Amino acid sequence: MTLSLGVIAILIVALAAGGTARRQVERHSPRRATAASLRRPLTRSQLGLPLGRTPLSLRATSGAQQVRIAFRHPPSAGMLFDVDSGQVFWERRPYARLHIASLTKMMTALLVVKSSKSTEPVLITKQAVQAAGSKVGVLPLGKHVRLQTMLYGLLLPSGNDAAIALAQHVAGDITRFVAQMNTQAAQLGMSCTRYSSPSGYLNTHNYSCAADLAVLAHVDLAQPRIAHIVRAYTAVLPFPTKGGKLYLYNNNPLLIYKYPGVTGLKTGYTEAAGKCLVATAERDGVRLGVVLLHSPNPATQARQLLDRAFEQIFRQRALAEPPIPSSE
Repeated sequence: MTLSLGVIAILIVALAAGGTARRQVERHSPRRATAASLRRPLTRSQLGLPLGRTPLSLRATSGAQQVRIAFRHPPSAGMLFDVDSGQVFWERRPYARLHIASLTKMMTALLVVKSSKSTEPVLITKQAVQAAGSKVGVLPLGKHVRLQTMLYGLLLPSGNDAAIALAQHVAGDITRFVAQMNTQAAQLGMSCTRYSSPSGYLNTHNYSCAADLAVLAHVDLAQPRIAHIVRAYTAVLPFPTKGGKLYLYNNNPLLIYKYPGVTGLKTGYTEAAGKCLVATAERDGVRLGVVLLHSPNPATQARQLLDRAFEQIFRQRALAEPPIPSSE
């Protein structure tokens, strides 16, 4: 049968439209973990540094061991994983490079504990006091604060002022500290990641992906000083001001709403990054982690993912949980 040029043109347009529609569905639909999707795609970091061997090899699970969930408004990217084995039970765009806001401080904390003692005095500089965004807010200009207190200020209220002061203490200035952050990321095999500040407040050239943040969560929790801090909801710490005490509160929503077994880890928010969360929890010896990037409701989505893994994959009994208000 001979087709006219008009009919052929109509068929070509229809096929193209169908392909576009399929691509749009694929782009916005959650994908289950597959072996191919979790294969590290690069051999060098975002700054061209050679990648080291990752300390946590992320491995896709079989169909029966996957968590299936359809969020009404899914995060831009995310991952549900075993903190110890690297098994992945759910993922969405695991290597998508996105802004990460204050999740950046997970790397800042790692460099601080690897290079400095808890009792070291940290000078509070003018640059730290004038930091924008979330802050400890009462740091005394020109005085010294115990490093452990500053580390709490970095990780609980997510103080950008604490991030700057700690970076200057460790490396002498911000530029050298950021270089150390990128070197450490490459050594950990973090192929998606690039840092441009110790705080993450500025988004330009500061990004990562869910897979890299899962690796970093594993490494952070292996540091006893970090693991101890990020599971604390409140802290009362020595401070060189009137009264001699600093009172801090964690802004991790799973800690705030007393999610059973929560062990950490870090929140983040900027307008460009949206709401971000790396949440970890342990029940009956099983340690799980969730990474959510640009999520409309990270607390609720993290809880749903963790609950399904504990109950469906590891066959643990459901626990009574306080309600978490929805922000969607």
